[in-house]
Amino acid sequence: MATKHEQILAYIETLAVGEKISVRRIAKDLQVSEGTAYRAIKEAETKRLVSTIERVGTIRIERKKKENIERLTYAEIVNIVDGQVLGGRAGLHKSLNKFVIGAMQLEDMMRYTEAGNLLIVGNRYKAHEYALRAGAAVLVTGGFEAADQVKKLADEFELPVISTSYDTFTVATMINRAIYDQLIKKEILLIEDILIPLEGTAHLHHKETISRYHELNEETTHGGFPVVDHTNKLVGIITSRDVIGHSATELVEKVMTKDPLTVSMQTSVAAAGHRMIWEGIDLMPVADDYGKLKGVISRQDVLKAIQTAQRQPQQGETIDDIIKSQLHQQISDKLILEFRVTPQMTNAYGSISHAAYTMILTEAASAILKTKNRKDSVLENASIYFLKPVQLDALVLVRPQILDISRKSAKVDVEVALENEIVGKAMLTFQLLDR
Repeated sequence: MATKHEQILAYIETLAVGEKISVRRIAKDLQVSEGTAYRAIKEAETKRLVSTIERVGTIRIERKKKENIERLTYAEIVNIVDGQVLGGRAGLHKSLNKFVIGAMQLEDMMRYTEAGNLLIVGNRYKAHEYALRAGAAVLVTGGFEAADQVKKLADEFELPVISTSYDTFTVATMINRAIYDQLIKKEILLIEDILIPLEGTAHLHHKETISRYHELNEETTHGGFPVVDHTNKLVGIITSRDVIGHSATELVEKVMTKDPLTVSMQTSVAAAGHRMIWEGIDLMPVADDYGKLKGVISRQDVLKAIQTAQRQPQQGETIDDIIKSQLHQQISDKLILEFRVTPQMTNAYGSISHAAYTMILTEAASAILKTKNRKDSVLENASIYFLKPVQLDALVLVRPQILDISRKSAKVDVEVALENEIVGKAMLTFQLLDR
């Protein structure tokens, strides 16, 4: 039986895209309290099922697939630029495929403006009208209004006309930043990307006997299985270690490990892998917010996914990507890396920031571990010494050295030098991942 919360989310998904919803309406239609309705709508917003806009309300928007995540809706544009909707509210749920900056003659501007676009322009009223007739929405910058005729057209064509107090350059930067953030999110591997779904997951019922465990073990050759109750709620996990010394007629619930570690569909693969390595487990169940089993992930799946992701070309660069791209290996018998301090790496005083410094030391240590055919490692501990500040544009040498390495861990010393003077040192301990 679904909870009230689940029922509300399911109901929201059945609503037509573009439909306006409210806490009061949900509470009345589904006979729930307004508090329950409010919490469910907030979760729907997190899941990108709806978008809430100040002075407009909450609108059902199209749920985007991960491959199209960088396409923003007009409702999201309103929130990004702190905008006010002047007309065409019925089209806020629509997605835009590109934005055009109106910084040219009207005829030239219209050559570039097509259906599904967003024209970013100031108080050029003819441009507003022409854009709407071409099927494009309009974002008016500088806090200017739109003509009444334009507002009527916007309502007629269901294309939003939005006003923002920011200037055109700032607005374009804000939208680009939002798209860029979406690209980075798109590249992050989540559990939902590698999950073995429930229909392909062998699992046991808590009232079954150990003999059923042995049957599944022979059928699948897997050593561990999640355990569920009659509502499909995860209640435990059972492995070969749990069944040793127990008779075949004993119930699974008597020997299973209760309250096992779980991850959600939105957990990153890296975080899940880190946790599995830390806890020394090979199989982890995936559960939803209500504890229902959604599938399982194995350590092999996680490692394979991480290795594949490392070989992918990056579209949206994070600060880590920028720093990694600055590290270059010198031609030398020993591994010596060099990097130049760029403006992105500095703090307010023009010297390298602690975060960038730590990232460089970690990357250098990982690089030398890779030379020992240890492709995957997880940082466990770091002692870092900042001896002298490193200024912008300085060319710095990083010299990592392995002090100790075993099958499961490694200790690496890293020395940072500027013009033959030691400016920093670090001792880093890593856990090494079994293939």
